[in-house]
Amino acid sequence: MGFIGMWLIPAVISLYYSFTDFNLLNTPKIIGFTNYTRAFTQDDTFVQALKVTFSYVLVLVPLRLAFALFVAMLLNKKHKFLGLYRTLYYVPSIIGGSIAVSVVWKQIFGNKGVVMTLLSVFGIEQGMSFLGNPKTALSVIILMGVWQFGSSMLIFLSALKQIPHAIYESAMVDGAKPHYIFIRITLPMLTPTIFFNLILQIINGFRVFTESYVITDGGPLDSTLSYVLYLYRRAFTFFDMGYSCALAWILVTIIAVFTVILFRTQKNWVYYESEEE
Repeated sequence: MGFIGMWLIPAVISLYYSFTDFNLLNTPKIIGFTNYTRAFTQDDTFVQALKVTFSYVLVLVPLRLAFALFVAMLLNKKHKFLGLYRTLYYVPSIIGGSIAVSVVWKQIFGNKGVVMTLLSVFGIEQGMSFLGNPKTALSVIILMGVWQFGSSMLIFLSALKQIPHAIYESAMVDGAKPHYIFIRITLPMLTPTIFFNLILQIINGFRVFTESYVITDGGPLDSTLSYVLYLYRRAFTFFDMGYSCALAWILVTIIAVFTVILFRTQKNWVYYESEEE
């Protein structure tokens, strides 16, 4: 019942509104695919939001997964206070998407923030802050996303512990170098986990909202206007609910396409130990 009441019914209603002219005040009027054709043929801001979101996902996901794997491999060894390190690395994933942290991040990279102050101390003068420059603002948002690598790191760490140590011992006895062991043993054994993390992070990347909304509000010059932020504006600033519902279903379709592509191609690069040769 929870699935029907909290997801299925709202999804069906949203799909219906996507084919209507509806602004919360008037009675929904069915207009067919007009909202969808409007997005692709008449709305330049929609195209910009797509570009920003795709850029965010294509840069963020590889960096976050690579950094998460790197830290997981460091924590996979015996260290003093290992439990504390794991907790500290995981905390950003818990609080990273909060409004409070986004406000702090905005202050750090703002005109009078820590970053600008440190640069001035070293004699590096900037005409504007990183958040005020259209060329660097999105990079700050991406950096915050990479910082939230804790959940992926824990999943990688769990997978690393499942790799039999005997395989590594055999490789070392045969004289295999560390980089060869990583490429030929560790990565193939981790491909199911990489596949799982990849899907999760792509979905989360396309849903980015809080960082873009709080830190830059989509600016400057729409350089950080994420897709969900634009959808939010159409719905709750312009009250264009029919059009925003169409935008939501376009996003669902994009995520579904990426997911299907990954599932269709996994047999070419994902190794499952239980599979028969």
